[in-house]
Amino acid sequence: MTEEKVKVLIIGSGPAGYTAAVYAARAGLKPVMITGGQPGGQLTTTNDVENYPGYPEGVNGPQMMMDFQKQAERFGTDIRFGQVTSVDFSGYPHKAVVDDKHEITAESVIISTGASAKHLGIPSEKEYYNKGVSACAICDGFFYKDKVVAVVGGGDTAAEEATYLANLCPKVYLLVRRDEMRASKIMQSRVLNTPNIEVLWNTQTDEILGDGESVNAMRVVDTQTGEKREIALEGFFVAIGHTPNTGIFKDYLDMDETGYLKTIPGSSKTNIEGVFATGDAADKVYRQAVTAAGTGCMGALDAERFLQAKEMELVSEN
Repeated sequence: MTEEKVKVLIIGSGPAGYTAAVYAARAGLKPVMITGGQPGGQLTTTNDVENYPGYPEGVNGPQMMMDFQKQAERFGTDIRFGQVTSVDFSGYPHKAVVDDKHEITAESVIISTGASAKHLGIPSEKEYYNKGVSACAICDGFFYKDKVVAVVGGGDTAAEEATYLANLCPKVYLLVRRDEMRASKIMQSRVLNTPNIEVLWNTQTDEILGDGESVNAMRVVDTQTGEKREIALEGFFVAIGHTPNTGIFKDYLDMDETGYLKTIPGSSKTNIEGVFATGDAADKVYRQAVTAAGTGCMGALDAERFLQAKEMELVSEN
């Protein structure tokens, strides 16, 4: 196994990782970024981004991530395509193995591995993704203004997305597979008291229907009777949760019951000195590109200050 030593290792890309890279590189820290299995993160699967500052006409998601990448590279970030397959944070400096064959020893680590939206797993969901199917109402809801849409899910996320869409759309169907919701009482109350939200209890998605270019209906099935029916609509939002991509850190870093990394409030610091968590790997509330970029900035600044403090310790010891 080959080995090398770096000052700053960034695990993952996307808005958080690339922003951290820009700041770290401009600070002269010569960051090395391992992009992960999906370089650029979730935004590479998004056609139109209209809510990120600086793009008045909107921007294609993959193009936006290419812009981020070019900016990080401009200042000297060493961007490498690969996957961190294991880490060892039990001692200092920290260690990470890339693609099971290359070990990097890092004085500081910035985690920006993101989170992945959970999917229903039906073929039409993939076929019509970004053609009427979305996993983020706040990101894409505007494109469905004045259209009939559906949200699938029974938790707080689904309830929030349904009430958000109800402000834009004349009709919102909320598909709940049981006879009750898992959402908090206050969110359930908001849903049930919003007149243009219709809750379809005991209902699952059988198929999302379209003409090959866009969604025009959904076929649902009653979980109690097995009866199927089609409902006309133009937007279908999957809101059954996200899974943070944090599995390789479970032996070292504090995380909540669903796997989101815990940070010291007001910082990107984790429970391990010199390891910082940014973006959707640590954020289960906002999950937006702009907030991810903000935490990426925090991660780089926290890492820079940590390294400065380490250098001061060495000077004082000598």
